[in-house]
Amino acid sequence: MKRKKKQETNIPVMPDKKRPQNFKGTILKIIRFIASFRLPVFFVMLCAVGSTMFSIVGPKMLGNATTLLSEGLFAKIRGDGGIDFAGIGAILLRVILLYIAAYFLDVAKGWTMAGVTHRVSYRLRKEISVKINRLPMRYFEENTVGEILSRITNDVDTLTNGLSQCVTQIITCLITVVGVLLMMLSISPLMTGLTLLLLPISFGLIRLVMSRSQKYFRAQQTLLGNLNSRVEEVYGGHTVIKAFNREHIASAEFANISNQLYHSAVKAQFLSGLMHPIIMFVGNLGYVGVAVAGSFLAAAGTIGVGDIQACIQYVKNFNQPIQQLAQIGNMLQSMTAAAERVFAFLEAEEEVLTAEETMSVENVKGEVTFRNVRFGYNKDVTVIKDFSAQAKPGQKIAIVGPTGAGKTTLVKLLMRYYDIDSGSILLDGIDICRYDRRELRKAFGMVLQDTWLFKGTVMENIRYGKLDATDEQVIEAAKLVGAHSFIEAMADGYQTKLNEEAGNISAGQKQLLTIARAVLADTKLLILDEATSSVDTRTEQMLQEAMDKAMHGRTSFVIAHRLSTVRNADMILVVRDGDIVEQGTHEQLLEKNGFYADLYNSQFSDIEE
Repeated sequence: MKRKKKQETNIPVMPDKKRPQNFKGTILKIIRFIASFRLPVFFVMLCAVGSTMFSIVGPKMLGNATTLLSEGLFAKIRGDGGIDFAGIGAILLRVILLYIAAYFLDVAKGWTMAGVTHRVSYRLRKEISVKINRLPMRYFEENTVGEILSRITNDVDTLTNGLSQCVTQIITCLITVVGVLLMMLSISPLMTGLTLLLLPISFGLIRLVMSRSQKYFRAQQTLLGNLNSRVEEVYGGHTVIKAFNREHIASAEFANISNQLYHSAVKAQFLSGLMHPIIMFVGNLGYVGVAVAGSFLAAAGTIGVGDIQACIQYVKNFNQPIQQLAQIGNMLQSMTAAAERVFAFLEAEEEVLTAEETMSVENVKGEVTFRNVRFGYNKDVTVIKDFSAQAKPGQKIAIVGPTGAGKTTLVKLLMRYYDIDSGSILLDGIDICRYDRRELRKAFGMVLQDTWLFKGTVMENIRYGKLDATDEQVIEAAKLVGAHSFIEAMADGYQTKLNEEAGNISAGQKQLLTIARAVLADTKLLILDEATSSVDTRTEQMLQEAMDKAMHGRTSFVIAHRLSTVRNADMILVVRDGDIVEQGTHEQLLEKNGFYADLYNSQFSDIEE
């Protein structure tokens, strides 16, 4: 009786919310990153200081006008004077001028800060685009496309939006708090003391709420990346999902991630939303305290009526920046969580492209030697155990074997997508580690099993192999691989637009275009990794003849499961469990009646019968 295999689900698990976040460290990284914009930021700070100070002086001057008006009214009642309208008018005129100046400084501050944040966004995206080309292949195999895209788009947007709103408001709030305290001290130290009593209470409550909500903001950004990754994955495989009637499973998995994101976002927004009503309550207590104390002081003749008005206005101005700090706490936490993910991407370990001794591949002949190569994607699991082989210039080397034997891994090692653990790989007798990775890859043309075509014309996709190629050279490469006929049959020929993922042409046609691209590159070495896996038998025969012409004079490595495509190879390497178990020509290996013969007969026995 067969054991029923336990069904596995691909539903992501909620990230660990208890994991601490380096809040201060990330803030310092943001400050260091924008340090190159110190001059415009300094100008923003000056504008913020000027506009805030002008706004702070206003209530004091209005208080003086109120005091002057009240004294004039009392004098008029007593009959020994009147209201000084000229003096009041002069004060009001100065207040209007102050507020106009504050307005224009605010406009200059906002305009400059908008420019800074967009330049920061541009620099971030530019550095990310450069970083992507420097990351090793291992990074892309360990991280999903959606996760990487989320960092490039959502996290960068969150970071720059946070900078735009948080920086200026934090500067304004701090200046307002200090300025208001100084103005209140000039009016009444007693009422200032009452206001200061509220300060530690307010900041203590803000810190308490932020410490509780930060973990949810971080989980929110992580889950947003997971959600984007899932959408990208499902969209890319929607044909398979429909074919196997798995729409309900895909919907359930999406709903699961979305539900986790919902709960995390609700908790984050709820906790951060508590700050505003808490600060409002504390601020109202300050109003009461100032009003009561001011009444006693005014009755005692210590301060004027206008001073009470000014103090009440200053208490409002004092509470307002604290409320704003509470409001931007939400944005600050989201910004920090996003910044941490962006900086983690920018600080990821890069692929070492340069070598200590620069070697050129310009005169490479194409001799490749593997000497006792040992490699494993993980140190504990060895994929290539002890691989040794030699390819002479111009030879066609076929690498065959069962799935998982290490055939494609050998090609990755040859291109230095990964570095070997031990042994050596030589190109014309020189260790490939002495070449820069980019320089080394100039010597290779490659056609992978998974085709990649971008959104553009057929001409542009083929020309990707050699950007300075003429139209005639592109057409010649297409003719060589047998792609010219079907391209000409298209409505716009070589100017036919390929849509996203080249969905408007067949899989075989895609492969033909990628082979034409590799032929156009005209390299000394050619790698074909299952290049004919997506074409029919007739096309395969035509393609085989074309590829023989393309590989003439080039050292070629052909990885194939269809053994019919490697019959004319100069040497066939039979790989099994990371080792070469047999090598020789097609006829020699059949005569041995070994592992290769078994593979060959398993493919053709049914046909022969």
